[in-house]
Amino acid sequence: MTREQNKHDRCCCKFAVEFYSNLGYTISRKELIDMPNIKPISDLRNYTEVLNDVDVGAPVFLTKNGRGRYAIVDIQDYERTQATLRLMSELEKGWQSGESEGWLDPEDVRAHFSARARNEA
Repeated sequence: MTREQNKHDRCCCKFAVEFYSNLGYTISRKELIDMPNIKPISDLRNYTEVLNDVDVGAPVFLTKNGRGRYAIVDIQDYERTQATLRLMSELEKGWQSGESEGWLDPEDVRAHFSARARNEA
């Protein structure tokens, strides 16, 4: 590997770590071995090729002026992310409710759902 290639690879690794960190992900060194698919936005002139590179768990990251700007993700990844955000929002509401109104004992929760199941039957 030439010195210039090594410099380029370090730059790409740094970019990938920064890009993923901004999205809330943590990347280990092992994950950096499989480099993310990073392309300049000008590659969208041939959008079919770019879209063919998108797969579940393998987004394509687009750069603008050398900086990460956009991510093209598979619809399954997008839907999973949206579901995760909804779940986290509901968990936060539950946490806030527990803090403000008090927490329930596990026995109270079981009794509540047992009574509910009996009423629905």
